[in-house]
Amino acid sequence: MSGRLFPRGKDPVGRTDRPIRISVDGEPLTGIAGQSVAGVLLAAGRSSWRTTRSGAPRGVFCGIGACFDCVLTVNDVPDVRACRRPAADGDEIRTQSREDGG
Repeated sequence: MSGRLFPRGKDPVGRTDRPIRISVDGEPLTGIAGQSVAGVLLAAGRSSWRTTRSGAPRGVFCGIGACFDCVLTVNDVPDVRACRRPAADGDEIRTQSREDGG
């Protein structure tokens, strides 16, 4: 259920819908504070952000951090699971491929 279904002051979870800005491979994206990196990417229409050795696209598979299909580089830290990491204002994110060691 989305916080947007409730008037701002009546959301029982207390969402504030505070916007954040991140950059993915140099492309600016906006999200909402508290969203995972994967959530921001999916909301922006990106379903994959990593490639395998064969070039096959990968994105969220399990969504709970059990697999490693959604890894990317966040603020120069490689192999961060996008489904587990909350996006933070100013994050600089790079997609990974098996060819570059990621």
